[in-house]
Amino acid sequence: MTQGLEEKEQGENNIVQSVERALTLIEILADESAPMSITEISKNVGLKISTVHRLLATLIHKGYVEQEGDSSKYKLTFKLLSIGQSATYPIDFRAKARPFLEELVDRCNETANLSILDNGEVVYIDQVESTNIVIVKMFSTVGSRRQAHCTGSGKVLLAYLPSEELHRVLGTMELKRYTNETITDVESLKKELERTRKQDYALDMGEREKDMRCVAAPVRKHGGQVVAAISVSGPSTRITSYYLNNELIAVVQEVAKKLSLSLGWDGKISTTL
Repeated sequence: MTQGLEEKEQGENNIVQSVERALTLIEILADESAPMSITEISKNVGLKISTVHRLLATLIHKGYVEQEGDSSKYKLTFKLLSIGQSATYPIDFRAKARPFLEELVDRCNETANLSILDNGEVVYIDQVESTNIVIVKMFSTVGSRRQAHCTGSGKVLLAYLPSEELHRVLGTMELKRYTNETITDVESLKKELERTRKQDYALDMGEREKDMRCVAAPVRKHGGQVVAAISVSGPSTRITSYYLNNELIAVVQEVAKKLSLSLGWDGKISTTL
């Protein structure tokens, strides 16, 4: 920021200074790909640390910002999801993604989902249902939250977390068993996440619901950061192993890549987390 808020506000009338400052903090935290220290925020907004501290305390009190326990850095919460259902993403993120979900349903005729990660849980922010005559009612609906360790989307979103953040999240997760296929120990989950990073997709082979299958791929924005997951889910009677390996995985990855490119991704995958 070339001009600090304190300098800028001297020449403006009819502006509620505290509101502008709080919204600026939210915008800066939304633009960053990682939690920020109070010093970093202060430099970005051009305000004194004491002022930033009071603003952050207010935003924490209202539930819009949270402080990481170990690092004492600040990040947005998904309370913003209830307002715009897009949180740290551009306000038109779902609108941009919608045609790609529809393309998946057109090509696969199974339900397509768009999801994000919040504190170790998957939050489903959009869905286009299958047009199959026999429609299987999905356990996930728009706005619902599910454990990440037993879903394809969840494993994708966990796999691309920075290593320190992943360690923190795994330490808070309860790896609950839902079926005989559910991963219930951390070491096995870590191996699964490593495999996910290598192949750039994840599968759910009946880990959350018996006889249901899912393939998910990462959605990236400018800079390569994974900001969401796109997935296709359906019954194992239709999503067979042959169909997965010979068509569906490739289609989901293709559509995820197209969506990522539309968000400004340059096609390069970062090798560091």
